[in-house]
Amino acid sequence: MTSVEPTRPELLASLAAAVQAGLPSAIADLGALVRIPSVSWTAFDAANVQRSAEAVAALVTGLGVFERVQISRAKQGSGDTPGQPAVLATRPARGGKPTILLYAHHDVQPPGDDADWDSPPFEPTVRGDRLYGRGAADDKAGVMAHIAAIRSFVETRGTDFDLGLVLFIEGEEEFGSRSFANFLAQHRAELEADVIVVADSDNWDTDTPALTVGLRGNVTFRLTVSTLAHASHSGMFGGAVPDAMMATVLLLGTLWDAQGSVAVDGLTSRDAPTPDYDDKKLRHEAGLLDGVSPIGTGPILSRLWSQPAITVTGIDAPSVDNASNTLSPSISVRISVRIAPGQEASAAFTAIEAHLLAKAPFGAHLEISDVDTGNPFLVDTSGWAVAEAKQSMADAWGTSPVETGIGGSIPFISELVATFPDAQILVTGVEDPDTRAHSPNESLHLGVFHRAILTEAVLLARLDDRPAE
Repeated sequence: MTSVEPTRPELLASLAAAVQAGLPSAIADLGALVRIPSVSWTAFDAANVQRSAEAVAALVTGLGVFERVQISRAKQGSGDTPGQPAVLATRPARGGKPTILLYAHHDVQPPGDDADWDSPPFEPTVRGDRLYGRGAADDKAGVMAHIAAIRSFVETRGTDFDLGLVLFIEGEEEFGSRSFANFLAQHRAELEADVIVVADSDNWDTDTPALTVGLRGNVTFRLTVSTLAHASHSGMFGGAVPDAMMATVLLLGTLWDAQGSVAVDGLTSRDAPTPDYDDKKLRHEAGLLDGVSPIGTGPILSRLWSQPAITVTGIDAPSVDNASNTLSPSISVRISVRIAPGQEASAAFTAIEAHLLAKAPFGAHLEISDVDTGNPFLVDTSGWAVAEAKQSMADAWGTSPVETGIGGSIPFISELVATFPDAQILVTGVEDPDTRAHSPNESLHLGVFHRAILTEAVLLARLDDRPAE
């Protein structure tokens, strides 16, 4: 990896003072964004995503450094359905300086059952050193980390700088980034950059920063299992007629072995070293109940970062309260497959599709639909931008960063790489192991937020100081 010098003490002190002074405003602006329920899924009100985009655009315009700020949409896939609104702001580089693209997303996951939250999901609430609310971390904190970092950088450096800046705040990452490829094509010239920072990952803990260098890919789809033309009386036909629930349970059971490892031929793993991480840490961070054992084999972080995983994330079936004594004709489930780095998503889908068709019990009819795929990603850590980012983290946090993988997926990164093969990708974030992104009581550690802002402000200043190429 390229070697770089620490940030000049006087520059670091100036940036740190600006970030500290601006932190209350950054938290207040974040709270205002959290209050907008910008769920991008089709079942939710798209007007809220538009409102969120407009609020972000207003904050970006208020920075006073971009030549153009726009709200833009692209079509999803090859059809005519428009995607959700994204915010795009541009300022070209001058004097041979690099251009940095800062990415985050302003859409959020559905809140789930409000009863599972200790405070309303869209009412930002501070308890202790954490801010709670849907999107407080994932990823409106990423949005505000970018905005607050630019504020602090401009306060320290002024508006007459040569670094090129692009801000891209997506509006449908939580719904599969379905218009992402078309958005890249539509705005290719405006988005082109030397360095791309994706602020949508996490840190090792609240005191130790992390640079994510490996991401699992994903395949998600709806599986419908059917065995009957209509519901039938369970007493009259049970024992001779396979119902769809039985067939679904048996079929799903073939996806894992006795240890809980994935048992699908054709899904691959990757052999890579991992930091130390024990069962106790896993239990605390994941919330394992007493007596429940972990699953899988090999080092825990290898299971989380470098092996495939399959999760059934939803089931459409008769509820317990509405259960009648009938054999279900059809059952639908949502399946999420995480793919180890090194395997193409298309190959993984082919493997699991073949497995399901081969293992369907009793000749059950299967339908696979609503398929989304995203390739895994490995960061090239040899570039100068990685060295600059790691030094910025060390300067801002006071401790060296850890290079980590992540079990989750950011599928669009592979599309960024395909569109901008010469750009250096940096995957950072404002989350920590207790953030509970996508879950009830999602939260942001305010100390991590502070240090993430300072890290990015330092990185902007360091890149602006780089000799022209």
